[in-house]
Amino acid sequence: MQESNDTQKPEALPEAAGAENAVPPAPTAEQTAAEVMPSLEDLLKAAELKAAEHHDAWLRAKAETENVRRRAQEDIAKAGKYAVEKFAGELLAVKDSLEAALANENQSAENLKAGVELTLRQLVAAFEKSNLAEINPVGQKFDPHQHQAISQVEADGEPNTVINVLQKGYTLPGRVIRPALVVVSKAKAAPAA
Repeated sequence: MQESNDTQKPEALPEAAGAENAVPPAPTAEQTAAEVMPSLEDLLKAAELKAAEHHDAWLRAKAETENVRRRAQEDIAKAGKYAVEKFAGELLAVKDSLEAALANENQSAENLKAGVELTLRQLVAAFEKSNLAEINPVGQKFDPHQHQAISQVEADGEPNTVINVLQKGYTLPGRVIRPALVVVSKAKAAPAA
């Protein structure tokens, strides 16, 4: 028996058998570079966008800084303008008391003295509320930062001690508003031999 060619499987062509296992050709260097690196135009557009973002952020920061500076200057101006408002309100009561004392023409010396003492207490209370402190350094060591010596007098005791206060001084916290005018002691001169 002879087999016919019809029943036989045709042999695979060598090209077809190799096509299944064939490796595609490697891309060229130009194709790889184009896929990995964006074009110069894309890079330029990205850089321009980033520069525009930074410029916009800088402008906003500059405007905010100017606004803060302007607000701070306004606050300083208001603080200077209205700094004495509280103290002035306290002094109004003192002024009212003095005017009331002057308005009453038929006062005795005792009533006038009592009214002046009351007015002085009101003034001292206003000073305390405003942290205005009195410098009355009798018996203390002379301090040129708080006292102003008017004269020196020979006296017993330690030299450079305040003997007499001619005018009291005043301080706000950390600052001398008016130094105390004082008389300071000095050592007695040794008798001539």
